[in-house]
Amino acid sequence: MWEIALLIVAIAFAVLVIYLILLLRKISDTVDESRQTLKILTSDVNVTLYQTNELLAKANVLVEDVNGKVETIDPLFTAIADLSISVSDLNRQARYFGKKTRKSTANVGKAGAAYTFGKVASKLFRKKGKQ
Repeated sequence: MWEIALLIVAIAFAVLVIYLILLLRKISDTVDESRQTLKILTSDVNVTLYQTNELLAKANVLVEDVNGKVETIDPLFTAIADLSISVSDLNRQARYFGKKTRKSTANVGKAGAAYTFGKVASKLFRKKGKQ
């Protein structure tokens, strides 16, 4: 009886060992596959980091170029702002002189009318004086 029990235990132990061997092989295959995937990912990440660094370097060069061009154009915008102020002042002066000229023209018109009235009155007095 002991022998049968011992045989059953030995068979059960052998089945357990075979099952564990198969399980460990699958785990080993999974670990190997994970290791290869990790190597590929590491390689891809390194390539991506290298490309990102190159892209950042190009972006920095581009930003420096744009900043240099902006510095070159900056005086132009300053000159345009100054010109705008000058044109605004010129418009203000033109309006002022326009108003002044209109007033002067109105006064000249009045003076011209007074002169014409004076001439006509003078002629009338002369005619009256001759009669």
